[in-house]
Amino acid sequence: MDTTYSTPSNAYYTHGTPAERWERAQLFFDARDYTAAARVLGELVEEVPEPTGPRLLLARAYYHSAQLRRAEAQLRTIVERDPVEHYARLMLGRTLERQGRTEEAQSHVRIASALAGDFGDV
Repeated sequence: MDTTYSTPSNAYYTHGTPAERWERAQLFFDARDYTAAARVLGELVEEVPEPTGPRLLLARAYYHSAQLRRAEAQLRTIVERDPVEHYARLMLGRTLERQGRTEEAQSHVRIASALAGDFGDV
């Protein structure tokens, strides 16, 4: 009797329509299974690269699973496409800070604050 157990195949992560996979990814993210969310979202973003929402959630999943270079790449893509996307700017700044790139991060955090209307003590 074969009692070999296997991990879910890639088909599990890619099964369904883009809308179904988006919902599945959100469920994984909400359950704090960031790696599984990233697997679903990575395939989804590859297939449908235009929407910002899945790419931003992918970046967040990468950030929370300590895949900081991948998070940075996704966030830079968002910021290139939409320079006034303040949350992506903020996340990019936080991601760079977490990598120890504080000086580079500061400009993104300042821009994000300005875009959100937070001008501090100016």
